[in-house]
Amino acid sequence: MKAIILCMLWNWVGCVTLNATALERTVKGYVMDKEGVPLPGAYVYDEEKHTAVTDEEGYFELVLPENVKLLRAAYVGFLTLIHEMERPDDVQILVMEPSTELKEVIVTAGGIGTVKNRRSVLNTESVTSHALTRAACCNLSESFVTNPSVDVAYSDAVTGAKQIQLLGLSGTYVQMLTENFPNLRGVASAYGLDYIPGPWMQSIQVSKGAASVKNGFESVTGQIDVEYKKPKVADPLLVNLFASSTGRYEGNVVGALELNDYLSTALFVNYYNEEQSHDKNKDTFLDMPQMQSFSLMNRWHYQTSRFVSQSGVKVLTDNRTSGQTAHTLQVAEAPLPYRIHNEAHRVEWFSKNGLILNPERNESVALIVSGSYHDQRSNYADKIYNVYESNVYASFLYESEWSDRHKLATGLNYNWDRYVQSGNVVENYSPQWHEIVESVGGGYVEYTWKPVSNFMLMAGLRADYSSLHRLFVTPRLHAKYEVSSWLSLRASAGKGYRTTFVLPENSYLLASNRVFHISEDLKQEEAWNYGISASFHIPVKEEALAINAEWYYTDFNNQVVVDLDQDVHGVYFYNLKGSSTSSVFQIDASYPLFRGFTLLGAYRWMNVKCTYEGGNMRKPLTSRYKALVTTSYETSLKKWQFDATVQFNGGGRMPVPDTARPLWGNSFPSFAQLSAQITRRFRRWHIYIGGENLTNYKQNSPIISADNPYGPDFDATMVWGPTMGYKLYAGIRYQISKL
Repeated sequence: MKAIILCMLWNWVGCVTLNATALERTVKGYVMDKEGVPLPGAYVYDEEKHTAVTDEEGYFELVLPENVKLLRAAYVGFLTLIHEMERPDDVQILVMEPSTELKEVIVTAGGIGTVKNRRSVLNTESVTSHALTRAACCNLSESFVTNPSVDVAYSDAVTGAKQIQLLGLSGTYVQMLTENFPNLRGVASAYGLDYIPGPWMQSIQVSKGAASVKNGFESVTGQIDVEYKKPKVADPLLVNLFASSTGRYEGNVVGALELNDYLSTALFVNYYNEEQSHDKNKDTFLDMPQMQSFSLMNRWHYQTSRFVSQSGVKVLTDNRTSGQTAHTLQVAEAPLPYRIHNEAHRVEWFSKNGLILNPERNESVALIVSGSYHDQRSNYADKIYNVYESNVYASFLYESEWSDRHKLATGLNYNWDRYVQSGNVVENYSPQWHEIVESVGGGYVEYTWKPVSNFMLMAGLRADYSSLHRLFVTPRLHAKYEVSSWLSLRASAGKGYRTTFVLPENSYLLASNRVFHISEDLKQEEAWNYGISASFHIPVKEEALAINAEWYYTDFNNQVVVDLDQDVHGVYFYNLKGSSTSSVFQIDASYPLFRGFTLLGAYRWMNVKCTYEGGNMRKPLTSRYKALVTTSYETSLKKWQFDATVQFNGGGRMPVPDTARPLWGNSFPSFAQLSAQITRRFRRWHIYIGGENLTNYKQNSPIISADNPYGPDFDATMVWGPTMGYKLYAGIRYQISKL
């Protein structure tokens, strides 16, 4: 009898278990704020208290009974959200609203707006949309004023070209991405940082060291990925108007429309004008170029329960005029002015498509296709340089999680570049490179292993074949170990490669009368990058003191050396004949000292050396160190926000001057810059005023031999500091929030 009862009971339990399993589903989605910023660590649950916690991207998965239709989300500083799932099989988007009552507002350490990714095996940080409003941030080049890791500086004193710097090396060694595909390469590397308006961006992801192999082989010091605002979650309307004391006027409009449950679209418009003449140092050259630009982007988002498609197109026109003008010369019988003009037209398009094959295993495939055409026509007085660049990129990806311990990603990539160059610059220096075409195809495998909850290892290997450089292999390895809940250790090692396109990437050097000497047998650049880091999150008085310490070392097997030391009247491009290394140590700490007030301090030491014809020396025009202190204070109801940042830039080496007739010194001094901003928030309006370089520090005589621009000594590329004094600005933001 007992056996019969046990058998009946066993069958009943098994039946209930099977029925419960059959009536469950896995709900997936993202939790973010109304600006589209992911909220890592948010709690998602139902009435029965089935709970999940979002990861660093705001993503969650939650197993629920099929009859559950309501989700709740909770996050510090935000109102509890009740979300109705109209289509539970679709990816859910939970948009949370910040608390508005004084008793509910709890400001966390995110006041600075830079979020460290604590869970990823990679050393990454996100610059959120909140951080992008802490300074003027008219475009991507101005988005790192408050960031301790990334530097942006002018390449010369006249054209407005800018270079980004990560781990002590220039931006050509940083792989630039938009929406997770390569962009702003080649010709666009000179002025491309100005091509992405600040109000268009949702966030910026910075990954240091050897990055993932998924996006290609070009990352040497890291990756910077720009994410635009998404039509699905963006506010229906955002208008930003900006004006500065230097005569810059800029307007941005972002509009998003959800056409139905599956389809949404967004339109982005930008226009800026800065055409005032400035010559405060009276050297007869404009202190900054006169610029006018217009850009337009339209993107679409289509989503079902298993399929997601995003596509878009962007057009841009950019005009810059600099050098001498009749206004700056101020004499009736002036010599022929030294004028520089740059006109660029650019078209970009992309399509990203993903299909979920098996939700239980996170198995999916994706296809990314993008392309661009860049038409840039320049003249530097009597030097003419025109370049037309075409690019096509395609990537096919497959990912699957075998279990909680094993994850596999594999795929194929293809990239095609074509440069057509013309003008007397090409005829004089590189007639054999009138047309350059390179196609690179390859594949990769990336395996992630998590044997225990506090250790993760990610190994990647890719092989590519270049029409210019043949077959090459890129290995990369990352490891993360969580010693405790307050300490994480990371280590990485990997290789990076890149093809150098000398004139397109170094056209700013034409703002001098140096003679170009370009070797004909330039090889592919190849470097190893190694890094270790430690992240501390130490509980102090119910808050977390965040401390990050890291060291990265880059060692080139081959590098195309840009040598300004060999001859003051020349610039030489040749293959590395010795060692070239970059050693960078950085430590930063942030802590919310009291409610609403967050303080971040950072120090970075850089030792960047290269073997030139004159021996192994520090890289010229590169600071030895940088320190930063940035603060942010929000009042209890977040109606007022006060931000201030001080940057301390260490001195460095200048290119070797002429011993017989030196036109500059052997080194440049250290200097400090202060920026500050005050923001007043209303229900739909934000008004902000601020200032940049409030210390009013300027480099004396940044243009060498400005009084004789057609002579052999003229050089506007000896820039190591600000060429303009202080700048004041004011702006208005108007937004209609998404319901």
